[in-house]
Parts: sequence; C-alpha cells; structure tokens
Amino acid sequence: MAEHTSSSITIEAAPADVMEVIADFDRYPEWSGEVKEADVLTKDDQGRAEKVRMLLDAGAIKDDYTLAYTWTGDNQVSWSLVKSQMLRSLDGSYRLAPLDGGKRTEVTYQLTVDVKIPMLGMIKRKAEKVIIDRALAGLKKRVESAA
Repeated sequence: MAEHTSSSITIEAAPADVMEVIADFDRYPEWSGEVKEADVLTKDDQGRAEKVRMLLDAGAIKDDYTLAYTWTGDNQVSWSLVKSQMLRSLDGSYRLAPLDGGKRTEVTYQLTVDVKIPMLGMIKRKAEKVIIDRALAGLKKRVESAA
C-alpha cells in the first residue's frame, strides 16, 4: 500500500458550501494556485464532474493531467489519475465533517503522489504536504470570503 499524506483544516461554513467550492472546477485557477486551467470533460447523471483535465504549473513541475472523480454522498470526493505526462499516480480525497451543528466544517485532504522521475520518498511526502497545505488554505479563504 502506498504511503499518503493527509491534513485537516476547519472552515467557518457549512459542508454544502465547502463542497460547492470543491466541485466548481472551472474556478480552481482563481483560488488553488498551481492549477492554471481546469476543464470538466465528463459528468455523472447528477451533473457532478467525473473526469477533469487540469493544467498544473508549480514552478519546477508543469503537467497536463486528467483525473477521474468519485463522489460518495454529499461529504466526500476522491480522485485518481487517468493520464499524465509527469505523474505515475495522483490519488486523493476530500472528506467533510460537520461541526457545531453544521455551521463549521472539518475538511480532511488526503493525497498520494508518484512521479515518473526518480524521487526519494521523503521528498515526495514533503511535496504532498506542500500541495495539501496550499490547497486547504486556498479552499478556506475561498469558502469563507464567499460566505
């Protein structure tokens, strides 16, 4: 089993408001930092993204990749890599847990990244941590500024 990195943050908004931002892929370039483009390629029968192509520019790492999304209820979404130029795998998830009767949300982001170029496991985990921390901070700022 591959090692993964996870982190959590509390957002001052209801889970539905947080998930609305997570599911709005067209706006990822506005708040996620490294994602410069996001295009929903296919949707499920509920109108949620199934496959999304993203253009990443994280300084030294630039990639054009496609992710497949799986939605579990209203409070969890996970994804896995379909294709990429630089990545061997990119598996992750957002899990939302309501707090204070649903007025606040604990968001847990889990991520496993494997690149095609050789890289020490310790460096991969550090990269995962940076990606997670930036994504959670951007998500929190985006959701709370809209509330």
